[in-house]
Amino acid sequence: MRKLLLVALLGLFLASCDRAQSNVQTLYTSNCGVSWTLIKAGETLPKGIGMCSYKITVPDYPMQGESVFKSAFANRVMAKIEVTYDYSITDAILYVGEAKYLGKINSDSDSETNSAKAYETAENSVIDKRIKEVARDLLINEDIVDFSQAEFETLLLEKVNELLKSKGVKINFLSFVPIPEDQTRQAIDVVTAMKIYESKKLTEVGKSVTSARAGATKIDVTVQKEKPTED
Repeated sequence: MRKLLLVALLGLFLASCDRAQSNVQTLYTSNCGVSWTLIKAGETLPKGIGMCSYKITVPDYPMQGESVFKSAFANRVMAKIEVTYDYSITDAILYVGEAKYLGKINSDSDSETNSAKAYETAENSVIDKRIKEVARDLLINEDIVDFSQAEFETLLLEKVNELLKSKGVKINFLSFVPIPEDQTRQAIDVVTAMKIYESKKLTEVGKSVTSARAGATKIDVTVQKEKPTED
């Protein structure tokens, strides 16, 4: 009878044990985050004793992020930069070591329903920071007129992932879109147009057209909608 009771109690204990969930990387610490142990999905979590024993969870699926900043191309040509990217956390222990506030007890990462704001902050401190650093270093040697977006995205992805590897995160793909100011955009149009004229041996025609276009008055028309009259 006693043996049956022990078996029943053991079964009840195992049934009530907290287990690591799928789609997340579950980390456990017994020393307030000084060191971490990765608990695989389905495995039972250790029973902690005291305030310094707790778990946190890190998403184990691709997430999206974006970064907006200004940067200079060659010859100090400024442009607004918009970057969108898809990333995955490849090593939760390394990632939490970089974004230490995620590893605190009672933080947003202490639950499977993690706060989007917490990971947005982590993106800013871990990922966005590296994207801006690498992009600015590369763009200073890029002529905005001959800029190849596809080639630059490939190079940027490679360089950023080299830095992020030791942070436990990887960018799967990214989109890099420079948005030049109006005057810069007009200058790019002129240079591009002149290259076309020169290729057709119409350089003088191109100069005349460009000059006429530059001197043309830009007119903005605003149409005011009339209010309906009451009968």
